[in-house]
Amino acid sequence: LHRQPSLSKQHRPHHRASLSRSLASYLLREHRLLFVLLGFLLASSFFLLYPALAPHPISLSSSAYAATTTSAIRNPRVFSFSTANASPRRLPVGVRKKPLRVVVTGGAGFVGSHLVDKVLARGDSVIVVDNFFTGRKENVAHHLANPRFELIRHDVVEPILLEVDQIYHLACPASPVHYKFNPIKTIKTNVMGTLNMLGLAKRVGARFLLTSTSEVYGDPLEHPQKESYWGHVNPIGVRSCYDEGKRTAETLTMDYHRGAGVEVRIARIFNTYGPRMCLDDGRVVSNFVAQTLRKQPMTVYGDGKQTRSFQYVSDLVDGLITLMENKYTGPFNLGNPGEFTMLELAQVVKETIDPSARVEFKPNTADDPHMRKPDISKAKSLLNWEPKVSLKQGLPRMVSDFQKRILDEK
Repeated sequence: LHRQPSLSKQHRPHHRASLSRSLASYLLREHRLLFVLLGFLLASSFFLLYPALAPHPISLSSSAYAATTTSAIRNPRVFSFSTANASPRRLPVGVRKKPLRVVVTGGAGFVGSHLVDKVLARGDSVIVVDNFFTGRKENVAHHLANPRFELIRHDVVEPILLEVDQIYHLACPASPVHYKFNPIKTIKTNVMGTLNMLGLAKRVGARFLLTSTSEVYGDPLEHPQKESYWGHVNPIGVRSCYDEGKRTAETLTMDYHRGAGVEVRIARIFNTYGPRMCLDDGRVVSNFVAQTLRKQPMTVYGDGKQTRSFQYVSDLVDGLITLMENKYTGPFNLGNPGEFTMLELAQVVKETIDPSARVEFKPNTADDPHMRKPDISKAKSLLNWEPKVSLKQGLPRMVSDFQKRILDEK
């Protein structure tokens, strides 16, 4: 066997020179060198300019870094670092995570439909699950052509299988007229419906938010009501299907959190009003507005000195989303601490709609709370949330919506 002779030392420089000439010839043909230089210039410009355009880096302690990293993993929508005084840093558009898939049970209802508007507006996908007992298709009809919106007619008392990232559980009639109509169905919705949605959250690893109610405080012996107050509720009264149903829903939510590791949030909602409320749902603001527009006397139960606090629906929706996106479990009171007697509310309605409107007194209903006012200091300090719309600002917006719908009845 003969070994292949290697290049001699005198041939090697000639070989290198030949390679250099070939490479230069390749680069010069068809303006290839120009394109290489242009690409290098663009890449250099991006790396030089991007640090100046991006927000300043935020220093985090090791514990804050760990908490933020855990939150980012659990909520893949935006990977960001933030502090109380700094806005989150988002990744460039090209490398952002996919939008969230969000379920809203009761999403065709009054509050749910406004929540759907907000979630879709921020770019996420929404699946509304509603049996249309109190919800109306008209509330979400404007989204039917949106490819990121789905509407499913379904009762949450029965299980449902979906792949989602977040669950807003609003499904339950919230007005006395509706939840007293079928009290057994009401408590089944609160208990079995909540069990089914918590089970879904456990299976798919979704974050779960329960919309509870100020009714868990019953006829309170503490005023204003803090989240630490355990309430004063009649467990066998005509309102207990709703009051105790929501208290049980909170228990189930916390048990799934502690026992099964489900990431949960609990909001206790106080009286809320705004467009899309049912015209005759029995709640005081909608009653007064609808009666005045129909030239009927406003019905005041009892002496009219019982108090309530009224928040506009946009404030509540902002609070729900803020709670869902935050790291705190709750419960949190979400309401407007402005307190009005029923007679004071009637006066505001008269000033807004018809100064000649009359008031008609009737006997009070059973277990009607005498006082209701939220202490929202916990939400203000931890969530940086508080209502912005006063009753005198929000009521005309609701009146405008009710006027159109009452005219359509004629």
